[in-house]
Amino acid sequence: MAIINESSIGETQFQKILGHHHIYKEWNNLANNLEKTSYLSAQVKEEIRRMLAQKNHCQYCKAKGKPRGIFGNEKEQICIGLVEVYMKVGDRIPHEIIQLLKQNLTKAEIVELFAFISFTNCQQQFGALMKLNPSD
Repeated sequence: MAIINESSIGETQFQKILGHHHIYKEWNNLANNLEKTSYLSAQVKEEIRRMLAQKNHCQYCKAKGKPRGIFGNEKEQICIGLVEVYMKVGDRIPHEIIQLLKQNLTKAEIVELFAFISFTNCQQQFGALMKLNPSD
């Protein structure tokens, strides 16, 4: 059970908890923008979201399933590899990994990847702190 009751604002449990505060609209807009940006595929973003959910211990976030381990192309494999490294070492990403990113992704793709990882972490940590549960 979440640590506070849901508000009447929002569609999902996550949104209804966040709906108690005026940042709800901006938070939701950023989430939607990061989901819709076109540089990285929806499939790779979902795999990243699932990977991070396991790390962040958000039960609500884990409910959509474990990572599938299926990657389309080399660029997606590099993105997933970065997330694996990030999950182990945090922001201490080795220079070689950064170089690999620069050689294979555009600047816009790198920005989108890092922004998506960062914001997804933030959302999932919020969900874990609020003790969101898919059964609530």
